[in-house]
Formats: sequence, structure tokens, C-alpha cells
Amino acid sequence: MKKPMSETITIAISQRICQHMNEDHGDAVKLYAQVLASLDRVESAKMISIDSQGMNLLVKTPETEVTTRIEFDHDLVDAQDAHHTLIDLLKQARARDE
Repeated sequence: MKKPMSETITIAISQRICQHMNEDHGDAVKLYAQVLASLDRVESAKMISIDSQGMNLLVKTPETEVTTRIEFDHDLVDAQDAHHTLIDLLKQARARDE
């Protein structure tokens, strides 16, 4: 039986996380697109939503804009879990990008 969630990833929480990531960590979002989504020639990336299973990015390349989804390795339980998961994904992306 699942534990009760203290703070699920609601639309409001998704918007808050996306705004924070796009305003303060745009380089991380771009790296997610390049490394974790394996997209080439990424000019910019914007996190457009996050839910318990993954995040959706709007990615601009020289030719087009595409949306892509990056799935998490577990279901997020709350915003704190999202925070830690996004940090872990950034560490993985940086390690794979070296």
C-alpha cells in the first residue's frame, strides 16, 4: 500500500517548479534536452510541465521547436522529491556530457 502523499505534483506546483527552473536554471534545462533527451543542436529549452512520472520540455533547434518528454526512474511523491530528482538528473547529464 502506498504512503499518503504530503504534497502531490499539482498543476500549481508544476507551474512553480517550471518557472523556477526556466528563470534560474535554464542551462540545466538545456542540458536535460541535449543529454537526457539526446537532441542535437539545442539552442534553448524550456520546461513546460512536470508531473509525478516525468517532465515535458519545449526545445528550440535551428530548424524547429519540438516538445520532448523525459521520464523519471520513479514516481515523484512531492515537490521535495522533484527537487532532489532534478538535481540527480543534472548530475547524470553532466557526467554523460563530459
